[in-house]
Amino acid sequence: MGLADHVGEVVLLAGAGSAVMYQLARKEVGLGVVEHSTTLERPLDRLRTTLTYVYVMALGDEEERRAVAAMVDRQHAPVRSAGRYSAFDPELQLWVAATLVQTGEMLREKVFGPMDAATRERVYRDSWVLGSALQVTRDMWPPTRAEFEDYWQESVARLAPDPLVQRYAARLLSSRAAPLPVRPLQPVQSLVTRGNLDSRTRDVLALPWSSRDQARYDRFWRLVPPVYRRVPRSVRQLPAGWC
Repeated sequence: MGLADHVGEVVLLAGAGSAVMYQLARKEVGLGVVEHSTTLERPLDRLRTTLTYVYVMALGDEEERRAVAAMVDRQHAPVRSAGRYSAFDPELQLWVAATLVQTGEMLREKVFGPMDAATRERVYRDSWVLGSALQVTRDMWPPTRAEFEDYWQESVARLAPDPLVQRYAARLLSSRAAPLPVRPLQPVQSLVTRGNLDSRTRDVLALPWSSRDQARYDRFWRLVPPVYRRVPRSVRQLPAGWC
């Protein structure tokens, strides 16, 4: 089993918000988003664009990958501020790709159980395409999943708070920012997004978390996986095919 076997699972959308939060917590990425992104104005459109990138990189052919990578490069072109950040910075792109790898693996195991060591390594290697399709070179990736874990922990330890990014993160999780059709689901999305994060990242982004939140989060992950696994795989993969 590799990346393509589970990346199309719709339940991985439960990790989309937390991947974004991890990305924002890296100050340079967060400031680039705050100053250039239109996510607050058209969140569903931005979600579709992000999912298209992930699905095509994991499931598409080489021609499709090149086309989507070129689209992302065009969107990244104006996202720069001299001496502060650039969307073409491969180190920042590595961090963004790493958040997709980390959250995807976490969600997969919450729903389907732990992967064996060989599968974890194979899925990790397959995931390199999420960054190397852009400006991240293959030699920048930690060569093994164990070394990736070291990279992840060291990167999280270096995250630093920024008031602009904190306010933006709070707005993203607010029901008022959600489109009307999905607004009733926003409290659940906020809970799962915040719960998927480690405590340090929540602190960096000034996101609230309580023992009551933890109990609700644990209950969510007790109830959802058994129900989800009963849904036919063809149905669970429909959003990936649509994108």
